[in-house]
Amino acid sequence: MWDAILWIISVIVGITGIVRLFQRQIMWGVLLIVAALLIGPGGVSLFT
Repeated sequence: MWDAILWIISVIVGITGIVRLFQRQIMWGVLLIVAALLIGPGGVSLFT
């Protein structure tokens, strides 16, 4: 159950990061994409 919740959160954060990149906010976009990779259950999860 937690994996699904973390996956949904990481997808939302990743999409937000991509949108920020298109809005020319490079620093926020990169930080959000890195955060999405860290949160996601496939990556290095911060909660386990």
